[in-house]
Amino acid sequence: MIKDNLEKVQARINQVDHTQFVTLIAVSKTRSTDELQQAIDTGQQHFAENYLQEALVKINHLKGQSLIWHFIGPIQSNKTLQIAQNFDWVHSIDRLKIAKRLNNQRPKFLPKLKVLLQINIDNEPTKSGVLVKQIDELITHFENLKNLTLRGFMCIPNPSNSEQNFTRMANIIKQYSNLDVLSMGMSHDLESAIANGATFVRIGTDIFGKRT
Repeated sequence: MIKDNLEKVQARINQVDHTQFVTLIAVSKTRSTDELQQAIDTGQQHFAENYLQEALVKINHLKGQSLIWHFIGPIQSNKTLQIAQNFDWVHSIDRLKIAKRLNNQRPKFLPKLKVLLQINIDNEPTKSGVLVKQIDELITHFENLKNLTLRGFMCIPNPSNSEQNFTRMANIIKQYSNLDVLSMGMSHDLESAIANGATFVRIGTDIFGKRT
């Protein structure tokens, strides 16, 4: 089933008119290592996790398979050390304190940690993320964070106006010539996200089925 689902999602990606390369990230939170292994056996390489302790079990169990791990959940200060030690990408940086901790705790023997700023594109008080008006000021600090590479932005727009906000994100990233990654689009709206320039789409349900 997972193999078929991955093929269907990839077909949906291919059907969208786009010029950028799109990476399919399997959102594997709450999924078993057996389910992940089924996806890996069909060639899936990128996996995203929200919950650190659960993720560490999977990373350890599946090591040696050339996987690329993305952390996409909210980040508390007491979690930064293990995130810095175990992940390749972090999508959910929303304040300078967290970026500094990840930078300081990234092991020197690993490549730079690739990171994205999570943008609160709807200015929703209940959502984490950087407000659009805060982006410029926050970005200036990254040139001093030598163990991080800021690559772009992630957003989770309100479903009621996701297409409009995907377009906004596309316009925002154009202002930064050194940034090239837009992480946006999930199972229900990946087509709209890709049409607006998404380079990462984060798909869970349409790969693994509904969570029990």
